[in-house]
Amino acid sequence: MKNKIYLVGAGPGDTGLLTLKGKACIETADVIVYDYLAAVELLKYARKDAELIYVGKKGGDHTLTQDRINGLLVEKAKQGHTVTRLKGGDPFIFGRGGEEIEALITENIDFEIVPGVTSAIAAPAYAGIPLTHRKFTSTVTFITGHEDPAKKVTSINWKALAENGGTLVFLMGVKNLENIVARLLKNKMDKNTPAALVRWGTTTQQEAVAGTLDTITKKVKAAGLKAPCIIVVGDVVSLREKMKWFENRPLFGKKIVVTRARTQASDLVTRLSVLGAQCIECPVIKIIPPENYALLDTAIDTLSTYEWIIFTSVNGVDSFFARLTEKKKDARALGHIRTACIGPVTAARLGSYGINTDILPENYRAESIISAFKNQTVAGARMLLPRAEQARPILPEELTKMGANVDEIAAYRTVNDIENADRLIGQLEKRTVDLITFTSSSTVTNFKNLIPENRFEELLAGVTIASIGPITSQTAEKNGFTVHITSEDYTIPGLCDAILKYYDLNSYLIGYY
Repeated sequence: MKNKIYLVGAGPGDTGLLTLKGKACIETADVIVYDYLAAVELLKYARKDAELIYVGKKGGDHTLTQDRINGLLVEKAKQGHTVTRLKGGDPFIFGRGGEEIEALITENIDFEIVPGVTSAIAAPAYAGIPLTHRKFTSTVTFITGHEDPAKKVTSINWKALAENGGTLVFLMGVKNLENIVARLLKNKMDKNTPAALVRWGTTTQQEAVAGTLDTITKKVKAAGLKAPCIIVVGDVVSLREKMKWFENRPLFGKKIVVTRARTQASDLVTRLSVLGAQCIECPVIKIIPPENYALLDTAIDTLSTYEWIIFTSVNGVDSFFARLTEKKKDARALGHIRTACIGPVTAARLGSYGINTDILPENYRAESIISAFKNQTVAGARMLLPRAEQARPILPEELTKMGANVDEIAAYRTVNDIENADRLIGQLEKRTVDLITFTSSSTVTNFKNLIPENRFEELLAGVTIASIGPITSQTAEKNGFTVHITSEDYTIPGLCDAILKYYDLNSYLIGYY
């Protein structure tokens, strides 16, 4: 619907906690108005032509005032747009969502509310703190922690809070922690009552500090915790030590750069994130079409003359079938052709187009496919090899030596993706990167091109380099990298296993993900 505002709770930070309806609202919006606490990663679901407007709402640093945000929503709706207003957590839990809706009602603008998972529930859960427990309490209270301590009359009944014996959750209260603790103690809450603060709950930046009302302020100052934090007070906090799980994951706290093309990065990012790593997606390559399709089109038009087609990557499969479809053909055109694939992932992608591979080598290097063809009649056979422009020559050269007629045709190109160069260099400058992953030779060379030559050693000092296999490692070493990890199994799961082994986390290798 046009002229409609969707007020969407973006959840607490973990993008997996976004609701399905919230995701649909992001996907269909003409305009997205989002806050500081709404995970920016969620914007990947937005349409390419959607207008994205950041309005801040960071404590003490509001890009737009609330009145201006209200006016912006009204303006965009009156222009005929579908607008998704994306707010961190739940819009009606201290999110000022009610004020925004009142502004829309005044202007007779249609709206819907899409609740989100509030950090008041999610952050404690990720820190191993159940807000209710039959042995401890059956009540929980949410309180703003942002009340001005200079107010002459508080709107919070501190006496009732101190006496009710339930769990207290203060949102946005880290700056007022000392005042909150003082108010509770003044109203006779036991100084030994457990308390905890959770910062950036549910994200890989999560930090938690636990103590008692008597010690928590000093502990938080020592840890340097800053907003955004939630404060939990109550006996249930004592369960954290045995129930914490999120911070116990093997790679928790490791910041890992993923250099794969954005369209391919999700599998590696997902696996590393499940293991607890904070992934920095900095794709250094983009997959783009060849400069022209003349050779590939000719090959597709004459598929009847080929006996074999060899796919060396998922990109090769997708690029070939995309062009096949463009030419108004489908998998039936390959009915008479035998196929070979490098790697099970490539074979699986070919299978998604309805074709099972005839040859799948034992390992995932081009050399292995040559060995696999030793049992085949190759001499005189016509073979099609659709793959990346400027790929390694060993495969077509060796097959030609065996007597095959090989048509090596560029189905796609890999080029530098410089969009994230500044962000990448910034992270390296801050010394926050623990590890960089390379999944192909092209990711190595394009990464190297993004780094100023005179700063290469400086920026990479102390950073661990992980490679998906020996060919990629060789390329990395030729480019001046010190490779610390080389996967023995040239797959994404194999790379993740190799990283766990490097950090001596072998106990997590079986069954963790």
